[in-house]
Amino acid sequence: MVELKLNGQTRSIDVPADMPLLWVLRDELGLTGTKFGCGLAQCGACTVHVDGVATRSCVTAVGDIAGSSVTTIEGAKDKVAQAVMDAWVKLDVAQCGYCQPGQVMSAIALLKDNPAPSDADIDGAMAGNICRCATYHRIRAGIKQAASTLGA
Repeated sequence: MVELKLNGQTRSIDVPADMPLLWVLRDELGLTGTKFGCGLAQCGACTVHVDGVATRSCVTAVGDIAGSSVTTIEGAKDKVAQAVMDAWVKLDVAQCGYCQPGQVMSAIALLKDNPAPSDADIDGAMAGNICRCATYHRIRAGIKQAASTLGA
């Protein structure tokens, strides 16, 4: 049994300790907002927050984070998350949308660490998130809009 605080609720999950967090979320718990992209922590589609840090769930063994607090896109509901999601909608950031949960989770982590990021800060923080539709300019604009909404 592995115990996590998942989206604010303590959960005990009967899975092997070496099972990737991504598969625990998707296959065991039905939280399908977190996406599988590459399985190598290269694309960012599987990004979640573990103790507030943007983390690639495809390469994170659930046993390694036992007792940690995990937030998925389904549980991202604070004021920073809402500002990011509102900006994404207002600016029509997503095209196909597949990578967007990971993009949003990385953007939230960035704004929590740096409420007034420069273009270079945004590019650096988002570099690990690939968008096959190449909406990078809209992603950057969305992060700037969210920062502005939050008062940066």
